[in-house]
Order: sequence, then C-alpha cells, then structure tokens
Amino acid sequence: MQLVTEDGLRVDHPDLSPLVTDIDDRRLADLYEDLFVIRRIDSEATALQRQGELGLWAPLLGQEASQVGSARALAEDDFVFASYREHGVAYCRNVDPTHMLRFWRGSTHSGWNPLEYRMTTPAIIVGCQALHATGYALGNALDGTSAATITYFGDGATSQGDISEAFGFAASFAAPVVFFCQNNQWAISEPVSLQAKVTIAERGRGFGIPSVRVDGNDVLAVLAATRAALANAREGNGPSLIEAVTYRMGPHTTSDDPGRYRPSALDDEWKLKDPLDRVRKLLERAGLIDDEYLARVQNQADVTAAALRKGCLETVEPEAMSLFDHVYSQPHPLVDEEREQYSTYLASFEGSTR
Repeated sequence: MQLVTEDGLRVDHPDLSPLVTDIDDRRLADLYEDLFVIRRIDSEATALQRQGELGLWAPLLGQEASQVGSARALAEDDFVFASYREHGVAYCRNVDPTHMLRFWRGSTHSGWNPLEYRMTTPAIIVGCQALHATGYALGNALDGTSAATITYFGDGATSQGDISEAFGFAASFAAPVVFFCQNNQWAISEPVSLQAKVTIAERGRGFGIPSVRVDGNDVLAVLAATRAALANAREGNGPSLIEAVTYRMGPHTTSDDPGRYRPSALDDEWKLKDPLDRVRKLLERAGLIDDEYLARVQNQADVTAAALRKGCLETVEPEAMSLFDHVYSQPHPLVDEEREQYSTYLASFEGSTR
C-alpha cells in the first residue's frame, strides 16, 4: 500500500488516504525535517564509531520513513518496545540523541529512563522485545487503560521463536499490541527470500492477526497504517501486524560489510526509492521548498549532530567496578562474590609495566 510514489506523487488509497487528511503542507514539511535530521544523526553516529568513539552502531540508512511514520502516529501514553535500530523512533519520542549513544559507547547499561519516554532502550537479543511488548499490552488491558503498545523488529527476527510465541499469545488473549516489522530485506547476510517463502504479513495472518503490507519508504503510508493499527488496539480489538517493506542501504552494523553478500545493483535499485527523495519531490511539486526552508532544516540537522558529537565525547567513562552496580535492587551474595573476585583480578595488574 502506498500514498507517495517514488516520483513524489501523492496518490489515493481507499483505506489509507482518509487516515492522513490532516497532513497538510506544514505537517508534511515537518515530516521531511524529521527524516533529514534522523539521517544526519545516523551518519554522525556512524562517523563516531569509525573514529573509535563507539564500540558499535546499527545504522538505519534507508529506513527513516518506517520509523518516522510509525513514531509520529503514537500517542504520548503509548509504549514502544524497540529492537536495536530504532534511533529514529527514539528521536521522535524526544530522547536526547546523546543518550542514544551511551549504550553503544559502553558507558551505561541502558541509555535513558524507559518510563520517562515511554520507550525501552535497545534490545540486542533478537526478537525478545515482542514477548515483552505482548505481556505489557496484556497488562494494560487487564488494568483497563486505553494506551496501545508497539514493538519493532526486523524480517530476520521473524525466524526466532520469540516472535512466533508473541504472535500466538497476543492472538489468543487479544493483547492490544502492534507488531511492526521493518522488512529491510536482509537478516544480516541472508535475504528475506531465503527465510520466508510467504510475506511477513501472511505469517501474521496465519496466527489470526490482522496484517497489512505497506511501502516502508513512504512516510505517509506508514503513518496511516500505524494509526489504523493503534486505533484497533485502543478499541480492544487485539493485535495487528504491519510489514513495512523497506531496505537497509548500509551495513547491518558497523562491523558488517554488505559488499560481501549483496549485489551493488540491488543498492542502486533501492536508491531510486529513497524515502527522503520522494518527500522532497512531493514538496517541490507543491512549491513548498525554498532556500530559507532548506537552510532551516540543514541548520537543525547540523546543530543536532554537533550536540550529539559533543555529548558523546564528554561522556564520562565508567569505572570497571561499576559493572556490579544496580544488578539487583538489594545486596546479593553472588554479585558480592563476583565483585570481590574481579577486584582482586584488577589489583593483580597494579605496578605492571605490560
């Protein structure tokens, strides 16, 4: 399903178009700014990793529309259960970009307070967040709250048992959760065609979950589809699945080399579907872009990137022994024993010239 073509033409869709009639020229321009700034955050973080300031980074290049469109559909009291690539969602939830880097710099166990932003910090165990989201959503239903829950994962995660278990449990107990799959075509080095002989959306339908397949590079289509799914959850109609068909333009993480397994011709094909380019073309067609607007967007991106870099470099490196802090809320004999062992180990290096 699509509302904005690759050429920047806004088209009608009987199900989606009525859901975004409020997206006027101003709000469309705001969405483009979101896309632009998030791409700048991603490129700056990638550069910081290459310069040795981050241990790792999971780029989102090419997936900006999937994240902005879905995140801007959320209400303030909705809760997000993320994987490890939702930097764009975090930005839209007003997470300080510097806090996004704490986890990847190894300077904290997490990065931000999930309750403050109604969004979890990165989940590295592939697929686990879908189970957490399902349980949280069911708890909301039992408490009688109207808030919805959304969880993000990639196409590769759908091969994990956690996702199937979450689908089955959510369908059986009508948990008000939205499963949002960013199908970026590659589970690290394996194409989605190898692990899924049907679409991801069809997998959801097999569990009895209403599922849609949307152009994940079309910010308006993603916004509309997510609004519909969230409304379904809030109305007590149970779970939904959105398969946002997009493409990972860069590596899986900064430790990956996609050139070893992915043909460059495929990258060239998807560059023509770039989520930023199509919105810019749409704005240009409507006469909504001028030098002042572009300068403002560029300045916002540069200011955000500069603050990101400054905050990253000023992050205080943790002491080695802090690893044992906050593991449990109360003292624990096993942690105490491990702390003592590690302290003795570190002390063995004192005075060493090696």
